[in-house]
Amino acid sequence: MKSLDIVWQEMLSIIEVEVHSLGFDVWIKPLRPLKVEDDVLVLCAPTAGAKTEVIAKYLPLFKRALREIDDAPSEVVIISEEERPQKTDETEDTAPAPPPKPRAGSQCVLNPRYNFSEFVVGKCNRMAYETALAVAENPGEQFNPLFIYGDVGLGKTHIMQAIGNDLRMTHPNIKMLYVSTDTFINEFIASIRTANGINNQSFRDKYRNIDLLMIDDVQFLSKKPSTQEEIFHTFEALKNAGKQMVFASDRKPQDIPDLDNRVRSRFASSMVVDIQPPDLETRIAILQKKSQSAKKNIDVRELTYIAEHVTSNIREMEGVLTKVIFLSKLYERKVDLAICQEALKDYRVQECDEITADEIVDCTCKYYGAQKTDVLGKRKNKEVVVPRQVAIYLINDMMTLPLAAIGEYFGGREHTTVMHARDKIAAQIATDAKIRTAVNDIKAMILRK
Repeated sequence: MKSLDIVWQEMLSIIEVEVHSLGFDVWIKPLRPLKVEDDVLVLCAPTAGAKTEVIAKYLPLFKRALREIDDAPSEVVIISEEERPQKTDETEDTAPAPPPKPRAGSQCVLNPRYNFSEFVVGKCNRMAYETALAVAENPGEQFNPLFIYGDVGLGKTHIMQAIGNDLRMTHPNIKMLYVSTDTFINEFIASIRTANGINNQSFRDKYRNIDLLMIDDVQFLSKKPSTQEEIFHTFEALKNAGKQMVFASDRKPQDIPDLDNRVRSRFASSMVVDIQPPDLETRIAILQKKSQSAKKNIDVRELTYIAEHVTSNIREMEGVLTKVIFLSKLYERKVDLAICQEALKDYRVQECDEITADEIVDCTCKYYGAQKTDVLGKRKNKEVVVPRQVAIYLINDMMTLPLAAIGEYFGGREHTTVMHARDKIAAQIATDAKIRTAVNDIKAMILRK
């Protein structure tokens, strides 16, 4: 993991672009990075009032900035100077230990925590797990290429890097590369620039003279025709040489827009597997695994509470658990529901700041082309019922309204009707790609407003 100072400086460079200079100088510059502990970045505000203001205005931005930084903590908490523990031998601030250096000559830096033993398998990801395991056992043979797709935060990167980590142990001399599509694009552009407009041979050698190529987030190839051309030729060269390729995307090949037909057909000819949002039991199992790794004994009641409130993104759910463990240490008490509620409060702020039921219904109606009066009214034809149920699900997911209040908003419906709509959409999200895409797209529309 990067040093505390480097993480903070990279965060500031991202935040400064998005924050008014006055707000940056008044609220953000006075913050001090204290330490990284249990994958949590701890920032200290000079006063309790400053802490409250920063959390209210900037916490979602801080979390988003962290997600953009490679090898950074997954969570951030803000304390005030008054809350800061007095320094003793046990509480002295220390910088995180430097990461282990990559093996000499290695081209591929992988997160050692991303391995098969740490990957929790459920119905939502079993096919991806089994095919990835087969690739690690016999690279270049049965499932080549392998194309994994699914929403953000469901474990695509974990399972890709697990292949690499496993092969590194069983085949120490294997030549592999794991890169994001952004990295591939940037290196491709740099190779052209340094070679005066001609693709640099060293770039081609790097990506074609290897045994395993893993490229993440290939949806970002959209509208990049020159890079797509290079990907196509790299694909052909590795395929003809019998070398293994693994790709990951947030959508299946057919749904990536503005993709060259040759590239799309190569991706589609792969072994294409998806990772779906985990069900409740799998989410609880993931939290149990992470708490055990953190050597923290947390009762299943508290883990279930977290799993019930963070339903679609494993990364965010693990971030909430990390925050729970940190608060438990900070308050020097066992994890209880009160601590879970405090950790989830920041999660709700991140997703739902100032969102109203009207905004959710308006965006849902716009997406489906439905009339708001019909969605809120009594009509029961399919063109109205589906957007109504989706809107109910999103209000329940993104706001803290009681079921009775949601029913009242939708024309005085019973809370049991609201529960039925909510549960129906939740079940369909796990099995119906069309509904899953609709819910994610509408949520994105809401959060952009």
